[in-house]
Amino acid sequence: MFLSQCARRIYFVSPSRHLAITRGSCSKLFVGGLSYDTNEPVLKNEFEKYGEVLHVRVICDHKSGKSKGYGFVTFDSEEAASSALASTNNQLLEGRHIRVEYAQPKRGLPQNQN
Repeated sequence: MFLSQCARRIYFVSPSRHLAITRGSCSKLFVGGLSYDTNEPVLKNEFEKYGEVLHVRVICDHKSGKSKGYGFVTFDSEEAASSALASTNNQLLEGRHIRVEYAQPKRGLPQNQN
């Protein structure tokens, strides 16, 4: 059951909200130090207290399907992301102290020149 929950992506994006994700604003957070049992619904439930969550992803190993212990949460606004970062960084989630910071673009990939 964990494999199917982890392997599945949860999207909360309407077409009108797609721009908020693709424009590279400060509304996407990196969440590290997750328990290997933490799945996307748990992460969404924790972070939706701070604003509308558009997308949640727990990163999993492509062979085993097990969580790698980190994920990403994208909000509809920079204000919600800022509030979540301030409130959840170094707090307990499922018995682990999580590290929350603004997500950085992947290294080595060309940046969107819009």
